[in-house]
Amino acid sequence: MQVASACVVLHTSAVLMPAHAQQWNDPRALTLVRQASDRRAQQLADSGLVDFQATAHGYLTFLAQLGEGFREPPQVVKADELALQLYWRAPNLSKQRIVGRRDTTLLPTDIQYHRDHLGIVQNNFPAIIRLGDGDEVKDVPHPLSAQGLKQYDFALADSLRISIPGRVINVYEVKVRPKDDRQARVIGALYLDRDNAQVVRMALSFTRAAFLDKQLEDLFIVLENGLVGTQFWLPRRQEIEIRRTATWLDYPVRGIIRGRWEIGDYQLNVGIPLSQFAGPEIVQAPSELTSSYRFPSVRILDSLPPDVRAVTADEIRRVQAEARALVREQALRRTRGSALAARGISDFARFNRVEGVALGAGFTGRLGQGFSVSGLGRYGLQDRAGKGRVDLAWHSARGTAARVYVSRDHRDAGDVAERSLFLNSIAAQEFGSDFTDPYRVSALGVSMTTRFGSTSWTLDVAREKQEILLAKAYPAYGRLEPLLPADSVTGTRASLVIARPTGLWLGGLEMRARLEIRGLSKMRGLNTCVGPCEPTNTLHAAADVELERPLKGSRLISRTIGAAARGWNTIPVQELVFMGGPVSGPGYGYHSLVGDGAISQRVELQFPVAFPAVSLGRFGRSPARITAAPFAAMV
Repeated sequence: MQVASACVVLHTSAVLMPAHAQQWNDPRALTLVRQASDRRAQQLADSGLVDFQATAHGYLTFLAQLGEGFREPPQVVKADELALQLYWRAPNLSKQRIVGRRDTTLLPTDIQYHRDHLGIVQNNFPAIIRLGDGDEVKDVPHPLSAQGLKQYDFALADSLRISIPGRVINVYEVKVRPKDDRQARVIGALYLDRDNAQVVRMALSFTRAAFLDKQLEDLFIVLENGLVGTQFWLPRRQEIEIRRTATWLDYPVRGIIRGRWEIGDYQLNVGIPLSQFAGPEIVQAPSELTSSYRFPSVRILDSLPPDVRAVTADEIRRVQAEARALVREQALRRTRGSALAARGISDFARFNRVEGVALGAGFTGRLGQGFSVSGLGRYGLQDRAGKGRVDLAWHSARGTAARVYVSRDHRDAGDVAERSLFLNSIAAQEFGSDFTDPYRVSALGVSMTTRFGSTSWTLDVAREKQEILLAKAYPAYGRLEPLLPADSVTGTRASLVIARPTGLWLGGLEMRARLEIRGLSKMRGLNTCVGPCEPTNTLHAAADVELERPLKGSRLISRTIGAAARGWNTIPVQELVFMGGPVSGPGYGYHSLVGDGAISQRVELQFPVAFPAVSLGRFGRSPARITAAPFAAMV
């Protein structure tokens, strides 16, 4: 018997009970969760549901993310699209058969998924929760199990009313937290049907103690059920996110597995034989069948959810925020010890026209309770001078950070980097092409970073001495251009940086934005003064906005860079606006456009072009295409 089903969207429901009424382990909450636990123990045996079969369509995506703070979206490394046939029989028999599977690899990887990542969660998890075939999470008591009722706290948070054709359903939101967050437990929320205590939705995270894999940073799961027929809450949508974090010389590297499933086409009480459930729960049909399965879209990348590259999906972000609100942050924090530190290869070795070859290294020491001390230094073989920075920092699990620092290093003029330091070192050493304009800065300062949603705000205040530098190095071929004639000044510098990582915006656009406003106050000693210099103040503002829009397999990209400087008396040379180079002004010489204001606009169209695929051995094959990117730019 095939039946219609209603998909429930909880966020459109009305809130009837204010969140401030939340009390842990009050009689109403405990009565409701005991009813839900008893309901699970009956395994629907008295509900009239004997068995069902259904279909599921989903994606498994492996992504990589790099850099301090992981501000920018992860890049898709590998994407798998799967189609399943689902079978269930009371009381708890489950079978899942993979009938369609295809994948695409964008970057070399030999990742292999655990078997349970290839299917959905049935019965809202058994009494003992395991994930990753027991390699990631193992033996965590379910909050609605007999054991879980003793080991978790429960609180009624909201009452939600769901209206579907011909019926109004009342659902309670129940918060869950462990009595001892040092044990392997879940944290999150359960949504229960008030009339029969069936599970409508579960949104869960895990304590640090639950992770068997020490590189696991977070694991979130959302199970959403739909009303099938008139009384059965069965799987409708599921989402899982597994994040592993490692470091390479203190440079953060994160791998993310995201699984998303939609389940439907339910047929109830069709008489599924017991023989159907023999063997492992999740099996794959013969490869000739899975490879011939016809998916709705021609390519996987055309059908991936639009927010798959988001830093954190909205559903997962809500679970994450909920977990942090319910338990101590230390129960979720991944601890790390001291390590050799570097932000990139260029912190170990670089070349430029001031230092020549410069060698360096650094360290990071974790002091506990979110505090750390770090240092970074290098020595130039041509200028025979040391540079370095020492930070004392504090980080919270919510993303807030504060630091005190002292430094003596080089800073580049200009608002955008025209080339990576690694490529610049090669170009400068071999061909005399140095796309940096450094000047020396000695500073003692403090900074504070906080987040509002996905946007970070950083305020930095420092007492600085800025000085001109001289070119000392020689390239293998060609010659190096003269250095920027920076002014030598002493003053107080304050800057506010507002940064929004790439994410979905209006009308399906992806937007990345950065705004910096900085000022120098009461400066003295400018080289450009004729006679004695009066104290002067300057203000500099710069914005960098990038917009992307998918267009049927192609991408239209717009990047706008603008800056303006104003000074009372005199503007130091290094605070002027510089344009020119492959990023801010293609076709113009490096920093050849200088003034007190400028704007750069670039429009680019990226589209795939057929290209021979290359075998990468156990890492798969390269994509059978490359990206062409014609553009137009103006300054």
